[in-house]
Amino acid sequence: MKISLFVTCLCDGLYPRAAESMVRLLARYGIALHFPEMQTCCGQPAFNSGYREEAKASARTILEAFEGSDYVLSPSGSCTGMIHHYYPELFRDDPVLLEKALRLQKKTFEFSQFMVRVLGIQNIGASFPYKVTYHPSCHGSRLLGVKEEPLLLLENVMGLELIPLPFAEDCCGFGGTFAVKMSDISGAMVSEKADHILETEAQVLVGTDMGCLMNIAGHLSYRGQPIRVLHLAELLYEGVSEHAVSRA
Repeated sequence: MKISLFVTCLCDGLYPRAAESMVRLLARYGIALHFPEMQTCCGQPAFNSGYREEAKASARTILEAFEGSDYVLSPSGSCTGMIHHYYPELFRDDPVLLEKALRLQKKTFEFSQFMVRVLGIQNIGASFPYKVTYHPSCHGSRLLGVKEEPLLLLENVMGLELIPLPFAEDCCGFGGTFAVKMSDISGAMVSEKADHILETEAQVLVGTDMGCLMNIAGHLSYRGQPIRVLHLAELLYEGVSEHAVSRA
């Protein structure tokens, strides 16, 4: 069985540690992730900006890159959501590519989805003795319906105190190109999100989308707040590694 990593632009270019953590976690379960080198952007920035032909070009490359994969695993609910919800729309007038898009849709999963729903794993034996709050990204929770999976994984981490985030489902204001086109509104939204994070007095903010986490981390840093911001895979891998060291 070939299980492939769809690394996404932000992880590949800016936050490789999130993807590396996924690879190392899955290796603990005997899964060696395949990495098709021809993969590219999912096309979401172009699609959201109205450039459908450019989005199709990226999407066609993704369809080809993962055609031979049994499962496709991504650290991003946003990019996974693009494949699930908009690839069928992009190729609705092309029966051949539509069929490929529907096949890719069925086998593509966000990281926590894959761990909990496909592998059936809720407890990876991690230890992380910190106060943590969780931000559910809009695309992951609304487009994909990924709500329980990250929380199940976090609740089973030894020593972790999970503190509910007030107004957790409010958008952080990133939205990809939205943050550039409507920067004032975006800035107000992330400021409000940061206020709620600070209310929790958590030491760590965790999420499943590096776009949201990048936006929030940047604002927290601007305000001089020393809160660690981690992708879920990073937190889990760090918890497994440190727990292993502490038991040695």
